[in-house]
Amino acid sequence: MAFVIVLAALAFLMFAAYRGYSVILVAPIAALGAVLLVEPAAVAPVFSGIFMEKMVVFVKLYFPVFLLGAVFGKVIELSGFAASIVHSAIRYIGRSRANAVIVAVCALLTYGGVSLFVVVFAVYPFAAELYRQSNIPKRLMPGAIALGAFSFTMDSLPGTPQIQNIIPTTFFKTTAWAAPGLGIAGSLFIIIVGLSFLEWRRRSAMAKGEGYGTSLLNEPEPIETDSLPHPLLAIAPLVLVGVANFVLTRMIPEWYGATYTVAADVLPGNHTPVTATIKTVVAIWSVEGALLLGILLVVLTAFGRVKERFASGTKAAVGGALLASLNTASEYGFGGVIAALPGFIVVSDALKSIPNPLVNAAVSVSSLAGITGSASGGMSIALAAMSDLFIKGAEAAHIPMDVLHRVVAMASGGMDTLPHNGAVITLLAVTGLTHRESYRDIFAVTVIKTLAVFFVIGLYYATGLV
Repeated sequence: MAFVIVLAALAFLMFAAYRGYSVILVAPIAALGAVLLVEPAAVAPVFSGIFMEKMVVFVKLYFPVFLLGAVFGKVIELSGFAASIVHSAIRYIGRSRANAVIVAVCALLTYGGVSLFVVVFAVYPFAAELYRQSNIPKRLMPGAIALGAFSFTMDSLPGTPQIQNIIPTTFFKTTAWAAPGLGIAGSLFIIIVGLSFLEWRRRSAMAKGEGYGTSLLNEPEPIETDSLPHPLLAIAPLVLVGVANFVLTRMIPEWYGATYTVAADVLPGNHTPVTATIKTVVAIWSVEGALLLGILLVVLTAFGRVKERFASGTKAAVGGALLASLNTASEYGFGGVIAALPGFIVVSDALKSIPNPLVNAAVSVSSLAGITGSASGGMSIALAAMSDLFIKGAEAAHIPMDVLHRVVAMASGGMDTLPHNGAVITLLAVTGLTHRESYRDIFAVTVIKTLAVFFVIGLYYATGLV
């Protein structure tokens, strides 16, 4: 019965997310409903002592990353830099390579620190124009955007500042650059297989005489490209974020040492020293510092373009960051409660039956990401509940934490893009397409991304590559 309660809580959360209900509201209801069935008197103490504690810890650690990422994406959009990058990619890569252009642009923006939600809005007008001029069916466009924005630059490439690559750092004491060899190999697998699939789909559709399409929804207005910023200026903030992230990851431990304590006499109003364990926060501080520098560069170099809409634009970015971070924090709290229930022991014992620790972690994280429809949410639930199990298994098998980090991060972005995923729903809404028209290609990217996780695991055991 205890196991059924855990499954029922997960099923309820999945159903509610699929139906479009707010996870911020539903996650505590699902978690506390499970507690109610186990021990009614424990509901209030568990809510305050576990659910809210976990939620607050998540917000404390990661909200600044969500916030700065959202603001950076917004100023990149307001400055015209995103439009300039897309226009230049089309010009230099060539209109005949439409899928490669869209994947490259989306990858550049997401790896440069722009939120994948912002990327969808920034790229769509240019992608629509490119597909229309090339007479490629519009219904194939979401697959290309998903491959560029939702896959290898989200969690595979080492150093990516996306939250899916940052969350594991606090559990495994790693950095965003963990397992660079495996990350690059996994990324190449996704790019090669993904682009090959998209090109096969394009050729098949065009061989049947299918064109761009008619009577389509949400068609963008013609794009004015005469006054766009120079592409080298537009790409500079993205390069700065990447370089600064790399440099700060290495310099922060040298500046602060293993721990750093702010003495009580420095902050006399606090009365007690403030101590930070640097290894647990270096990845977070590095990304935050890099994004701050990126925002500053955009504002300084494109102040005339940004200033009129900066207030309204950043308000929208802050609202989006709050919603995204609280969604994931609620799922993290849910995971903490589920891990405390008697029924989770059954789940934990079942996972122990998977002897390989990397496969164990990959299956667990990918499954929960699929259930919740969220890469960061599924990963948060899994790590809140099972990170100790993953770490013990990896240590027993002498597997470096960097490898575990990369596998977990990549697994979070595998089955997360099921039909109820928020990014998928947003992508289809923006492009004016439906699940029936375009989800097949998105799902193919999902399968390719999931296969890449096991490709990376096999590569590690075959070669020892890290």
